[in-house]
Amino acid sequence: MRDQRLVNLAELIAGYSLSLQGGQAFRIDAEEVAIPLVVELYRAAVRRGALAYTRVEPSGLEEIALEEGSDDQLAYIPEDERIASAELDAWCTIWGTVNTRALSGADPERRRLQIATHYRMVAERWKRISAGTLSWCGTLYPTQAHAQDAEMSLGEFEDFVHAACHTREGDEPVAHWQEVSELLAARARELQNVRELRIAGPDTDLRVVVEGRSWVPGDGKENMPDGEVFTSPVESGTAGEIFFAFPSIFQGREVENVRLRFEEGRIVHAEATSGQDYLRSLLDTDAGSRVLGEVAFGLNYEIDRFTRDILFDEKIGGTMHVAVGAGFDEAGTRNTSDLHWDLICDLRAEGEVYADGELVWKAGAFVTEPAADLV
Repeated sequence: MRDQRLVNLAELIAGYSLSLQGGQAFRIDAEEVAIPLVVELYRAAVRRGALAYTRVEPSGLEEIALEEGSDDQLAYIPEDERIASAELDAWCTIWGTVNTRALSGADPERRRLQIATHYRMVAERWKRISAGTLSWCGTLYPTQAHAQDAEMSLGEFEDFVHAACHTREGDEPVAHWQEVSELLAARARELQNVRELRIAGPDTDLRVVVEGRSWVPGDGKENMPDGEVFTSPVESGTAGEIFFAFPSIFQGREVENVRLRFEEGRIVHAEATSGQDYLRSLLDTDAGSRVLGEVAFGLNYEIDRFTRDILFDEKIGGTMHVAVGAGFDEAGTRNTSDLHWDLICDLRAEGEVYADGELVWKAGAFVTEPAADLV
């Protein structure tokens, strides 16, 4: 029996997020556990006339490569991937796996080599996405592994995912995301003239210069669910300290109670109560990995809990997140890196954000609605 929620999600991604058109070359990537959503998305794409195909892989291939492969094998990019990155019109990545911790024990240096190769390819795709020649969206298929990470039953987690996407039975997903898009665009325009943000909260007092950078609404076109506004800070303009009470997760490995101190735009001190060596190894990835590539407001209030999945956690309503490493071309970044690691700062209880000295955010929400002439 077909799950109407998956039908709704597939239709939302095909029609709203990607705006698939007849004749467009469209690829769907997923692990085999996500086949139910792959089938619905393929059906939605075919009905729109897209030239759809899938790349569905068995679980466990990365573990084999990391355990038994050579450095050359880890860094290898198949020619069909290069062609796809250069020629596809649309692409959807469906995350979802049977084991979210499968790579936790992998050798950090070998994993970093693999990640660096992957990020260079992804960076090429993002250039096309920013230029408007490639449409891409990432989403999640709920599995027992993701539900366990989120400390929910599978049924509870499925309900949570579809609430965040507004793809429950009876929802009107496209109408919802069109309204969200208008509101987030207005908020982005409101932030456009801000020179400096000051983020204040528990063990946090961070100043971030954003002058001249573009604010971008995360309105469901590239992530589903979505719900944020973000920019890439001026590379030399971050100073102060920030604390992340939520575990910070990268490629399945957790680092707890991360504290970062910035001077003149660079991280000069980093510590954690667990995973500190991993934290510092990631920050030493390359010259750009100790610079902030992103600062963002999380504005999806349907996402009200920590799940250990960054697709959801970076949009938790009332939080802010920053990313160390690569920034976004569309925001005006000049920072490049093979790393882009999002870390979540919970401001829902005590946090405040000031824009050029004026309080704009308190206890997890903007203090005013966007100006009427900006909506």
